[in-house]
Amino acid sequence: MTGIFYGSTTGSTEAVAQDIAKQLGIADADVHNVADASADETDKYDLLVLGSPTWGNGDLQDDWYRFLDRLKTRDLTGRKVALFGCGDSGSYPDTFCDAVGLLYEELQPTGCIFVGSYEPVGYDVTDSLVCADGRFVGLAIDESAPDKTEERVAAWCRLLRTEE
Repeated sequence: MTGIFYGSTTGSTEAVAQDIAKQLGIADADVHNVADASADETDKYDLLVLGSPTWGNGDLQDDWYRFLDRLKTRDLTGRKVALFGCGDSGSYPDTFCDAVGLLYEELQPTGCIFVGSYEPVGYDVTDSLVCADGRFVGLAIDESAPDKTEERVAAWCRLLRTEE
């Protein structure tokens, strides 16, 4: 069973979360805004899809800090985690989708298995925290390229289906 947990301030990341849910056939009840969710709710899911926009100088969306502190105390050993986020490579190339990279770094000690990494073909930015070993650690939505969002989400969801 898959659960989506996202933080969103302007609605962009929420829209991506809803699109991912639609693509993967996830019920509305399994899509959670971290502002209102408890980390305990993650226990019932085999795959956690976690999303945050990048704010300020490469920061997580504000609601993520409380939720992440609690999530990091969970035993996620062997559970799959896929990450996604929104950023703006035009205005913030050095911190593009750094929130995805921060989630990746913070959750590594939990024992989870990360899925959904891919080569950043078609992106101009490949030197931010979202990158590890030449790959994006999760889906990076670029607000400077809105015409590519739909296909990027669809391609990433196809990738996730192969890694379930």
